[in-house]
Amino acid sequence: MEIKKPYLLFLGDAHDVLAAKVAIGIKQWHPEYCVGQYRMEECHADCDLPDMDIAAAKAAGARTLVIGVANRGGIISDKWISILTEALEAGMDLAAGLHNRLNDVPELKILADRLGRKLFDVRHPTQAFPVANGRKRAGKRLLPVGTDCSCGKMYTALAVEKEMLARGMKATFRATGQTGILISGAGVSIDAVVSDFVAGAVEVLAPANDADHWDVIEGQGSLFHPSFAGVTTGIIHGAQADALVLCHEPTRTTMRGVDYPIVDLGECMALNLAMAKLTNPKARFVGISVNTAKLSEKEAMCLMADIEEKYGLPTVDPFRQGVGRIVDQL
Repeated sequence: MEIKKPYLLFLGDAHDVLAAKVAIGIKQWHPEYCVGQYRMEECHADCDLPDMDIAAAKAAGARTLVIGVANRGGIISDKWISILTEALEAGMDLAAGLHNRLNDVPELKILADRLGRKLFDVRHPTQAFPVANGRKRAGKRLLPVGTDCSCGKMYTALAVEKEMLARGMKATFRATGQTGILISGAGVSIDAVVSDFVAGAVEVLAPANDADHWDVIEGQGSLFHPSFAGVTTGIIHGAQADALVLCHEPTRTTMRGVDYPIVDLGECMALNLAMAKLTNPKARFVGISVNTAKLSEKEAMCLMADIEEKYGLPTVDPFRQGVGRIVDQL
């Protein structure tokens, strides 16, 4: 799916900043996509964009209203319907990454069909994907993998793309999750793809390209997480990655949502590399990305120095230091 830009970011009645993390992520990584934000009276989040109503956003050129807020249960609130309806009537498409589909709300679906507008439910792919073939394809690909889920793979991929583009390199972020899709405007929500077609979907998402072009593919899950190892495996095989980056959150003792210990970094890299070599025998690790948000500056720097010395790979926190030293390896 490919969402029309620019966006009006809908923060709705977000009760705090975390509830609006999708909108905040879009604004952080692609402020040029955003004309403004729409906040209801009950909203307690702010993207530091101009506050606009629908008419003002339309006049500013907005083509899609993006629901950048998540509420409990991921539902489309009844309080939002009149605003979403107004956006459709003003000529905008709607996009959301909620569990509740825009297309399942009768008044929105009927109106969108009548007006010729599109409703993008980015969590729910509509495209049919082939079974992967594993054939070598042109171009280069980088894939972040993790010791756990939610440990910085999307952030690392976006930071790598941004650094590469700043250097004049050819690079494209390829989103595999709903937040990444809404940030970039295109992609496949891979966790909603039937398992037989996950690797094939990634082959479609990151196809053959120029020899010096890098697709930076958003990783998901972890090979060591009992809930998500399957989707991780499919992404690794479909990515046919030339370069891997290990992502790690060092303060966790167990994986998110399960009572499984965080695996040793060396063991994690060894298994990911073995999996990657199935479809690209030349795959290798080019760096380690550490989320040190819960550590002091001194603690973070000492930890990353120790990891770098042990594994011989550039080790950075993308937020504190950027990913320049990793991109140097490419």
